[in-house]
Amino acid sequence: MSGGQRALRAVPGWIWAALLAGLAAQLGVQALRPPPATAAEDLPPAPRAQALRAASLGEPAALARLAMLYLQAYDLGAGNALPYRRLDYARLVQWLRAILDTDPRSEYPLFAAARVYAEVDDPARCREMLAFVHQAFLEDPNRRWQWLAHAALLAKHRLQDLALARRYAADIARLTTDPSIPLWARQMEIFILEDMNELAAARIMLGGLLATGRITDPQERRFLQGRLEELERRLASKP
Repeated sequence: MSGGQRALRAVPGWIWAALLAGLAAQLGVQALRPPPATAAEDLPPAPRAQALRAASLGEPAALARLAMLYLQAYDLGAGNALPYRRLDYARLVQWLRAILDTDPRSEYPLFAAARVYAEVDDPARCREMLAFVHQAFLEDPNRRWQWLAHAALLAKHRLQDLALARRYAADIARLTTDPSIPLWARQMEIFILEDMNELAAARIMLGGLLATGRITDPQERRFLQGRLEELERRLASKP
């Protein structure tokens, strides 16, 4: 054990408790009473997740929510004409990462990333936020698939980047294992392949999906069978 660790152990417990309580109170007050003149570009460096967990005094979920409120003060300030475009997205991702690490079961940071910050009219910022959502998905696919599905839709429709949309959709199909995840989420790659005019690949994937027997709903099976037949007709008509 290092000398630094022994020195920390020597600090009386009541001093640690006082310090942590003060830090938690400061974060709480700042979150609940954001300065009226807060500017987006004034977003400070993100704290480390370890510091947030320590300051939570055993209530990481509560502190994570307070930290999200504090973070959102920087895009809700009265002086922000173009709040999201003015945010430092590299720093914003660090905040979201720290908050998510503080309470990994919270969906608040991923909701804000996918449904708020990623929808800014700035392709570079959008891509940065989608990359954060994708990385978070990889850490817990069965619980976070819906945010990557939304990211795939944004990549397709907002960024017009079908290759990126396909990558996200393929990861949902490949990495999720929970049987309660809806089939439409696992079928996204097939329809994106159609949009990419990769009809042969789409036909192979759709035919394979139908052959597995996983689709038991008669209406859904008829729908997908119809799409497969349509793909085969389109391929047959190609020169």
